[in-house]
Amino acid sequence: MDSFWELLRGLHDSYGINLVHFYDGFERGRLLRGMWTTVKLAVICIVLSVVIGMIGAWLQGSRLKLLKALVQGYIQFFRNTPPLVQMYFFYFALGPQMPRIVNEHGIAQPMLGSFEWAVLSLSFFAGAFNVEIFRSGIEAVQKSTVEAADSLGFNRLQIYWYVVLPLAIRFCLPALNNNLVNLAKTTTQAYAIAVPETLFVASQIWSDRINVFEMMITLLTFYLLLVGMFVWIMARVERALHVPGFGR
Repeated sequence: MDSFWELLRGLHDSYGINLVHFYDGFERGRLLRGMWTTVKLAVICIVLSVVIGMIGAWLQGSRLKLLKALVQGYIQFFRNTPPLVQMYFFYFALGPQMPRIVNEHGIAQPMLGSFEWAVLSLSFFAGAFNVEIFRSGIEAVQKSTVEAADSLGFNRLQIYWYVVLPLAIRFCLPALNNNLVNLAKTTTQAYAIAVPETLFVASQIWSDRINVFEMMITLLTFYLLLVGMFVWIMARVERALHVPGFGR
């Protein structure tokens, strides 16, 4: 492996191709940690946004008008404002209002850091869209199926969890996949609040090492592979969940 790093170093010395973020151990470590942070951020936000979508879609069917109004207010707020503005609001407006905790060194620090605020902001943003996506899937389930479950003595939650939701997911998977792919790409906005993800680390490296072109190629390749892998996984999930007569 050392010979490979030396080969990359030789490209810089001979042709000016500056791949220092690969052959330099310190820069390589920084970049890998940033990539791992991006993966963690994307996975956590995807899972939380799907959970929010499921719960919100179920609450939309509540008989309580106040509860339905609250869900609608949440949807309209997060769907009709830019995600970057939402992230700034969470981090710069709500963050300072949170109580501080004292760490093991006796220093007061915020209860939630930039990573946690990015998770909350992006999850709520994508979750607002997921609520409507799950609602469309729920409405596509035949009423006779719901009536059959009701006649068997299922309560409303059991009907939703065991009957309606499994079928609704099959109807809304294409739209859900599209929203989750967009969410994975939107994680780059965490750069704005100094989350040390891939874009943030890459900007530090190209500022220090003056290799903007090489870093941009690396960034584009990384996100192409990351999103491509996610699309492939979701396509496999969609095929695995397919039931003849439903969703197609």
